[in-house]
Amino acid sequence: MSKLVVFSLLGGDLNKGFPVVTAQLWHHNQFLLVKLTGSLPAVPELSQLYHRWQLLYEAIHQRLGSNQRIKVHSQDITNISVNDFDEVCQQLQANINAWLKFESFQNIERQLRTLLNRDDEIRIIIETNIVLMHRLPWHLWDFFKDYPKAELALSNHEYASPQVLPKSPTGKVKILAILGNSVGIDIEQDGALLQGLTDAQTTFLVEPTRKQLDEHLWDLDWDILFFAGHSTSIADGEIGKIYINQTESLTISQLKNALKTAISRGLKLAIFNSCDGIGLALNLADLNIPQMIIMREGVPDLIAQELLKNFLIAFAGGKTLYLAVREARERLQGLENEFPCASWLPVICQNPTTVPATWQELSGNFGDIKFVGKVPIKGKMATPKTKFWTVLISTFIVAVSTIGLRYLGVFEKIELQTFDQMLRLRPKEDPDPRLIIVEITEKDIQSRQETTLGLKSISDSTLATLLRELQKDKPRIIGLDIYRDFGDPPNKLQPIKLSTEISKENVVVTCKSRDSKYDPQGVKPPKEVPVERQGFADAIQDPDGIVRRQILMMAQEPSSTCTTPYSLSLQLAARYLSYENIQPKFNEDYIQFGSKVFKRLKPDHSGGYQQGVDLGGNQILVNYRNTDYQRVSLEDILSDKVDPDLLKDKVVIIGVTANTVSDTWSTPYSSAQQDYQEIPGVFIQAQMVSQVLSAVLDRRPIIWVLPWWGDILWIYGSSVVGSLIVWRVRSLSDKGCAIFVTVVILYGVCAIALLKQGLWTPFIPSAFAVVASGVVVIFIQSRREFSTTPQSLVE
Repeated sequence: MSKLVVFSLLGGDLNKGFPVVTAQLWHHNQFLLVKLTGSLPAVPELSQLYHRWQLLYEAIHQRLGSNQRIKVHSQDITNISVNDFDEVCQQLQANINAWLKFESFQNIERQLRTLLNRDDEIRIIIETNIVLMHRLPWHLWDFFKDYPKAELALSNHEYASPQVLPKSPTGKVKILAILGNSVGIDIEQDGALLQGLTDAQTTFLVEPTRKQLDEHLWDLDWDILFFAGHSTSIADGEIGKIYINQTESLTISQLKNALKTAISRGLKLAIFNSCDGIGLALNLADLNIPQMIIMREGVPDLIAQELLKNFLIAFAGGKTLYLAVREARERLQGLENEFPCASWLPVICQNPTTVPATWQELSGNFGDIKFVGKVPIKGKMATPKTKFWTVLISTFIVAVSTIGLRYLGVFEKIELQTFDQMLRLRPKEDPDPRLIIVEITEKDIQSRQETTLGLKSISDSTLATLLRELQKDKPRIIGLDIYRDFGDPPNKLQPIKLSTEISKENVVVTCKSRDSKYDPQGVKPPKEVPVERQGFADAIQDPDGIVRRQILMMAQEPSSTCTTPYSLSLQLAARYLSYENIQPKFNEDYIQFGSKVFKRLKPDHSGGYQQGVDLGGNQILVNYRNTDYQRVSLEDILSDKVDPDLLKDKVVIIGVTANTVSDTWSTPYSSAQQDYQEIPGVFIQAQMVSQVLSAVLDRRPIIWVLPWWGDILWIYGSSVVGSLIVWRVRSLSDKGCAIFVTVVILYGVCAIALLKQGLWTPFIPSAFAVVASGVVVIFIQSRREFSTTPQSLVE
């Protein structure tokens, strides 16, 4: 059975005495059973004794090295002993009990004892506006020894019932936990204990600004307000102040409006697990908050942590607020060899018009409580604050491991596929107006019966006629993407000589390099064309068969029949640009046209290419234009169906597109087509020529990669960002969302960098590092929470 006893000390102080003391006995705050009147005499020595105790308390803790949350004030006492302090403690206890044995007050006590049972849960509230009376250790009164379920609370004289708006239960106790300035103290355990509660939803504000704290109090509903950090009482204990971060401190009056709103929306309990909370309690009581738990004096870290742990175990385990506080307070006595008077520190401050809510009432969950060992545990992982350097070390290990895996080629295939996917995000582009393709189709070959020598091509005479017809329309340059290392059969009539047509200065022919490993023969160029107008047409396939690179220059093998060091695409682009007075500059590592520099891929790991790919010669990545090129057929040219203006000043590339010819290749766009399609080699050559011309004349991006150290910094930076975000996020579900959002943002950044600036960044290894570092941080935090949880919590 619950009883409430309210003592009102009116019209006096310790120096004058209290001429009127009233005591009211209530049954569960509802029925007034009795009201009694008495008085207390003056005891000025009690005030002096308490001040001496206070000075000795601070000094003894300073000497014992337990002043982690205690701010020791200047004092005259320099030579003390634990025995001296114990003697003052005994004197203080004796004086309090002697004072309360005054006959007029004893009359009140005797009558109360006749109405109270030993097994009653009794809430004792002392009403007084005198700060010193709030500081006195009332729990030393002998009354509390006789009633093991009685506990003390403090109150001001003036109070009113808080006006609370109705709200629906959520099944969770909503806690706003403010982890304030932690310089010189350790408050990580406070957060870990709160995060591990059953049926609780804890929101952490770590060193918040005043604006952040104010907004949270205004905008959301809370059941419990928790603060850990530095606090103090000033103005002789009349004003309380909390230090919310390293530069800001706040009094209750500075949060008055926000706190009043929070109380009206259901805030029931405030816990200040910090030093010297009397001033905070006095100020907050004026706002009619139902209950508070504070520390009377400075509190060592371990005591603050033990009190919170034991209180939460008892309160969330089903005990009432008062019984939970008494149990937690009394359990501190076992630490008093190391921390004298630890059990004197915590005290409840109560609005007498309210009934303290239980944990189950706060959560709205009245079902059975499930325990693991001795502690109610919920189904999500507690995430205490892990040290910053631990995060950096784990991030470094993850990043180094990721870089090592990339070096070994683990990510190469998926990096190339992601590169293709990002390229396909580009919207469709207009055709390059400087290029036109003359395609030799299957129809052209069959209709002209030109399957000579079993080769799917056209005869010398037809090719010569085509070249002559094209020259009439004055193209700037003609590229012949047809191997011509054979001639027509002897004695065949040739009205137009091919040797004459291909000897003209604006015609570039092709050959194929000899490769002792893959192509020991090669394809030689027509003998009538000098090497200055020859270009090799070698295509480079990645291991998955897709053409992503082009060779601009390479040294030929000494025995090769194709001796030109320049590619067909480079020859065509360079000759076109020469008409614009732009001449190339060649270097071992780059080719430059005007201000545009084409840097080659480094042979020792470039971009996503890490293992098993030959990056010899001067290779660059192909920045494919998402478009179809202008093209006309052989028949259209020979039948004079093409507008001459269509060919004038253009780069004309002649090639075979007949589907019976095996000159087809895959591009990054092939896999996006509904039916996987390869495209003829002449279109690949057009893409390569267009890439050079567009970059020089239109400033279209060239695809480039970071140097090896740039990739390392990118991967490490991504890992750091990912791990720090996970480190700062509290709940496990939020951590998972944070990892996902980080990877999505990283993808967006990499895609924009590629499409807008041409920079191919290492997305896949970076995303892997973000996920891996996030998982590692979660693992470290969970391990840390387990290792820092006191053994009594897990046994």
